[in-house]
Amino acid sequence: MADNMKLKVVAPERIFYEGDVSFLELTTTEGDMGIYPNHIPLTAIIAPGVLRIHENGEVKEAALLSGFIQILQEEVTILAESVEWPDEIDANRAKEAEIRARRRIEEGSGVDMNRAELALKRALIRQSMTRI
Repeated sequence: MADNMKLKVVAPERIFYEGDVSFLELTTTEGDMGIYPNHIPLTAIIAPGVLRIHENGEVKEAALLSGFIQILQEEVTILAESVEWPDEIDANRAKEAEIRARRRIEEGSGVDMNRAELALKRALIRQSMTRI
């Protein structure tokens, strides 16, 4: 098991992914993170980004938009509030979300800027996943 670790990604409606992986990449609120087996124990808050799962010489990518990660030496658990494979993303809906977020940011006053910027980032990540 030294070359792999167990990964479980749990979304509200399903077990999104479960398997043995050799490496994992994702974005946290502290920055980008790469996780190999035997990583130091850690918990972190997930920020919008691309989840890259390295499994059997292949890389699977998904849009991971929010949640928490718990890292143990040979086991990683992601509790995702929102995670999607590229073929599950509606490109038109993502584009419309980008337009709405940009409009809110341009309006400025009376708008929760952090929320609008986060919505824009999520929309852009979803769109980038549909272009793969």
